[in-house]
Amino acid sequence: MLRRTLLRAGGLAAGAAFTGSLWQGAARATALTAASPYGPPGVPDANGIALPQGFTGRIVARTGRRVGGLLWHPAPDGGACFADGDGWIYVSNSEVPLIGGASAIRFGPGGEIRQAYRILSGTNLNCAGGRTPWDTWLSCEEIFRGRVFECDPYGARAAMPRLAMGRFKHEAAACDPDRRVVYLTEDESDGCFYRFLPDTWGDLTSGRLEVLCASADAGPVTWRRVPNPAAPLTPTRRQVTQAKHFSGGEGCHYADGVCFFTTKGDNRVWAYDAENERLEIVYDADSPLSGVDNITGTLGGDLYVAEDGGNMEINLITPDRQVAPFLRIEGHSGSEVTGPAFSPDGTRLYFSSQRGARGDAAGTDGVTYEVTGPFRR
Repeated sequence: MLRRTLLRAGGLAAGAAFTGSLWQGAARATALTAASPYGPPGVPDANGIALPQGFTGRIVARTGRRVGGLLWHPAPDGGACFADGDGWIYVSNSEVPLIGGASAIRFGPGGEIRQAYRILSGTNLNCAGGRTPWDTWLSCEEIFRGRVFECDPYGARAAMPRLAMGRFKHEAAACDPDRRVVYLTEDESDGCFYRFLPDTWGDLTSGRLEVLCASADAGPVTWRRVPNPAAPLTPTRRQVTQAKHFSGGEGCHYADGVCFFTTKGDNRVWAYDAENERLEIVYDADSPLSGVDNITGTLGGDLYVAEDGGNMEINLITPDRQVAPFLRIEGHSGSEVTGPAFSPDGTRLYFSSQRGARGDAAGTDGVTYEVTGPFRR
């Protein structure tokens, strides 16, 4: 649904339809600011979350406090949800040096917290990541020559580094089961956009790392192999001269033939049409969405984009390119919104304020929330 409609509304360029699809749009089409389909965020609740009418929120974890038997980690960042019998699991990264890693909270069918536990420890600045179709979590290190770790959200198997996916300042990952590739963003001011093609789908231990190459912000792209993904001397982003560079790659989300990703340096939301190997810009404005970061979506085609700073909002981009605030966290001006992810049934949205109300760099005041309500599915 999203691929068919997202770029057709607003700022259309005559004759810009993509061959073989219904995509249409100008490379720099103006974002359409409009009212949210849920209405505006209301008065902040007792937890400081401003929500539309009909939605309720709660705090499920705080840094340094016990939840489900576990001391919740500092600086909660990227997250995802996994089905778990009659309940589900929410996984969250920890973006701190040396101890980083990731934790998981197991929920029962009514949303009760059953258990919490670590699924990755002893890693460095685990920022975003992504879930796989085979129900594992890819936790990404946002450091020089960072690694991707494949983690078991159920806590039964040890996490393993997937070094074939490249050594660079990893941010997020998104799996494309149709083409059997994993897209990867890079958080550098001149970072690249990559795809990893495993030798066997479902096994990330070996494969080919490629980088997107293009001469413009919109139009056709090609992919070239990264000669040395281990990058001991030359960074991956500088190994292919034709590679296109992006200003600070952030969140990444795949849906219906399209991989959406954000870049913080120019406050853009991009769309890579994987079916036709073309690149477009979905959002290129300063308002209402500012400080683009983590991104997720619903089966109904809505995108939810979290802000790093800005108004501490999660903004909604609908399939017809309407952009509006969905929720806002009040009193956390020194923080960022991280880890948005929907429960498997689409009725609950999880996310965090990484540094909380205190806004300290160590993330010792992080807060993880849950919002329940009539989300469009």
